[in-house]
Amino acid sequence: MAQQNRIEKGIAPNIDVRNLSYAFPDGSSGLKDVFLELPPGSRTLLIGANGAGKTTLLRLLSGKRMAPADTVHIAGVDPFKLGLEGVTYLGLEWVLNPIVRSDIDVPTLLASVGGNAYPERRDELVRILDIDLRWRLHAVSDGERRRVQLAMGLLRPWTILLLDEITVDLDLLSRSNFLSFLKKETDTRPCTIVYATHILDNLATWPTHLVHMSLGRVKKWGSMAEMHVQSEEDKRVISGNSALGELVLAWLQEDLDERGPRNAMRTEGKTYESLDGKGGYGLEKRPGK
Repeated sequence: MAQQNRIEKGIAPNIDVRNLSYAFPDGSSGLKDVFLELPPGSRTLLIGANGAGKTTLLRLLSGKRMAPADTVHIAGVDPFKLGLEGVTYLGLEWVLNPIVRSDIDVPTLLASVGGNAYPERRDELVRILDIDLRWRLHAVSDGERRRVQLAMGLLRPWTILLLDEITVDLDLLSRSNFLSFLKKETDTRPCTIVYATHILDNLATWPTHLVHMSLGRVKKWGSMAEMHVQSEEDKRVISGNSALGELVLAWLQEDLDERGPRNAMRTEGKTYESLDGKGGYGLEKRPGK
């Protein structure tokens, strides 16, 4: 039987990544030379363009993929080799679970993941996410279904929460209440959160730390103070965003400038460009510069 480790009770876990590189089964690079230290009790935003490596990093942190030895530690433990209780990962595969699209009611679903064992937490999540217990999951909207999924995923208390773009279907109020719940969790009990998202509404004062990823590498990471993100009182509004939004916009523009347009892909000294110049199906090979 595999050894199962518990994160020490009463102590929020840290996340430590050292010299992490990861290749996919086809040999392509997913991550390269990643170093990261996230302290206990932190709320980290994982920022980067599509394909930056955010999902790959979260899956490695959760132990869903095997990282090279001695590169990933959660509270001092390798989450893949030894197993680790208290780590919750909510990502794309989780939200596509066909069960939550079947003709089933909300109380039955919540009970199936331990809702009756945590009645106070269950009822708080139902209230915060504005869930109607009379819903049947085959007859509700994607946003309503996502609220039920979030309640299911967060019902059992966790100590590490890894979130990968799981609030895209929530309306503004539901998302705001959900983020407030997560902040309260880290303020009132020992736990740590890493959240990958492109949506910055209601996040100006939410994170304690930021991680900027691009092309499989961590380019910058640190606390909000180290990133010199201004407070809401001192923010300099340029395009209607908070200071955090302006910082992330600058990061993503920098990444785009470095990478270049997607319809021009360089491989082994040659440039492959779509025939129509707009990402069409045909590819024309031409000499690289």
